Amino acid sequence: MTRIVILGGGPGGYEAALVAASLGASVTVVDSDGIGGACVLTDCVPSKALIATSETMTNLALAPGLGIRPHGPGVTADTSSPAVAWGMPSGSDSGTPALTPPEVVGVDPVQVYERVRELAKAQSLDIERRLEREKVEIVHATGRLVGPHAIEASNGETFVGDAVLVATGAAPRILSSAQPDGERILTWRHLYDLKEIPEHLVVVGSGVTGAEFASAYRALGAEVTLVSSRDRVLPGEDLDAARVIEDVFVRRGIEVLNRSRASSVRRIGDGVIVELSDGRTVAGSHALMAVGSVPRTRDLGLTDVGVRLGPGGHVGVDRMSRTSVPGVYAAGDCTGVLPLASVAAMQGRIAMWHALGEAVSPLRLGTVSSNIFTEPEIATVGMSQVMKDAGAVAAEVTTVPLSRNPRAKMMGIQDGFVKLFCRPGSGSVLGGVVVAPRASELILSVSLAVENGLTVDQIAHTFSIYPSLSGSITEAARVLRPRDFFAGFDKPS
Repeated sequence: MTRIVILGGGPGGYEAALVAASLGASVTVVDSDGIGGACVLTDCVPSKALIATSETMTNLALAPGLGIRPHGPGVTADTSSPAVAWGMPSGSDSGTPALTPPEVVGVDPVQVYERVRELAKAQSLDIERRLEREKVEIVHATGRLVGPHAIEASNGETFVGDAVLVATGAAPRILSSAQPDGERILTWRHLYDLKEIPEHLVVVGSGVTGAEFASAYRALGAEVTLVSSRDRVLPGEDLDAARVIEDVFVRRGIEVLNRSRASSVRRIGDGVIVELSDGRTVAGSHALMAVGSVPRTRDLGLTDVGVRLGPGGHVGVDRMSRTSVPGVYAAGDCTGVLPLASVAAMQGRIAMWHALGEAVSPLRLGTVSSNIFTEPEIATVGMSQVMKDAGAVAAEVTTVPLSRNPRAKMMGIQDGFVKLFCRPGSGSVLGGVVVAPRASELILSVSLAVENGLTVDQIAHTFSIYPSLSGSITEAARVLRPRDFFAGFDKPS
């Protein structure tokens, strides 16, 4: 029986273990964080659980626009607030005042954080039980490579395999000038141990993590200042999508400081002072450092056995998850390929299929979909606007605003759009961007089209529910190919 040893129990590790076990291998997972890894215990699962609570608060804030009024003693609408204060875009007038979440219902931070932690633990336990059912050996310990195919665990045992997978993930980047204390100066992994919703949260970093938590905590009632060293929020994302999110942030009361680099963060009593490089300071009750991640590859014995690391410490891998040492594979955030749980899981699966002699296709990053869990969400797949503008790929593009979608109107949704890219001539779908509530669900149809080489004609001829937000995807396809859509049909008069 082939023996597989996996270092790390996150998505890359546990998905690899399940594949290897299903193929008849004897599998050992050495893990120190808890099965599910940081993704399940301190990152994706708890953060999205917190965001689910914040989404409910946003829906309550927008409820007056749908004719819903709170009742009960001491609960009243703020009739002095204009509609643009929370939900409605500039220039619109719903005829009803905005109602901010704290005025509708209070947030119990102790219960919120406890729920988040319990969900993460339950998910970790579910995965661990699944591995046990598949006869995967789980060793709760740290580990390091002591040979190309040998991992020594901190409990004194050494595990030798025919193949080894390194899936140790990444950790929040720590700046020497902003040392987290877990109380007032925080990384995102400290948030769930708080006892309160921060009165004023200063978020340093406007990438995905910073934007998500800025959005969530504003909806939960915190004052939020977002410090961005770039000229806009979400600098690495689709420009049109980022503009929508920044506009929403500003309308909902988030102070966005673009082109403002934080030079240091200091704790002052029961608060913090964020010093900017231009001499300005920002005071808050808490500071969240969202300045990226670093791979967890130090002190693992990787270079000792010949595994090459990149300049940032990431493990170098090819599209089969192979490292520079035969029989040693790597998956997940420690490789720096794409910091997504779905990519980590696929890298782990590919590694095991390859190691165990199964037919397998290399990782295709061009078909990876991703999502940013702001409100509204941003989902993307395939080619980007930057690629089109740079001339890297010839493409036709169209953008359909959600504001003209009938279901969006019924739900009071004003912000968002669907953008589709297709190849000139053939009409093959090359990519898409969806900005909408639950964009993470809507993007699947575009991902299927990109993965399977479908054309905009095929999407245009596919029935969508009326009314539905997904109807904007078929509408975008019809806009791209208006003449082809009616081919073979009697055109309307």
